[in-house]
Amino acid sequence: MASTNDHPGEQAAQDPAKLIGIRETPLSLDEVFRAVGDDAAGGTALFVGTVRNHDGGADVAELGYSCHPSAEAEMRRVAEKVAADFPVRALAALHRVGDLRVGDLAVVVAVSCPHRGEAFEACRRLIDDIKHEVPIWKHQRFSDGTEEWVGAC
Repeated sequence: MASTNDHPGEQAAQDPAKLIGIRETPLSLDEVFRAVGDDAAGGTALFVGTVRNHDGGADVAELGYSCHPSAEAEMRRVAEKVAADFPVRALAALHRVGDLRVGDLAVVVAVSCPHRGEAFEACRRLIDDIKHEVPIWKHQRFSDGTEEWVGAC
């Protein structure tokens, strides 16, 4: 009897990066979730980053994201690296730029894999690597009039 790991559904897909992008418009959970649908995936992990009303003990009044022109290509590179390390069936990552309000979706990533553990690990690596490696910067303006830039690189 063949090992279950020999089944094609247990392997990574040939081109798992289904949706990668930087958007100036609101992000859609449904779009990201649909993009990672795969009949061989037993687990799908989804992470949603939202704009919160505070940071570092200060009240956030406004927030804006900007990015380097290479950001989408860098996001694709990060996604391909994650897909090479896990049996990813499908993967998606969208990040918003422009002015956002508290509660808006800033980033949505999802990964589907044959099993839930792999999906959780791959999704965690994807969002962490995007935050650390993709040139996207956050400009926060606080209710006390101060401001700060926070960035990936």
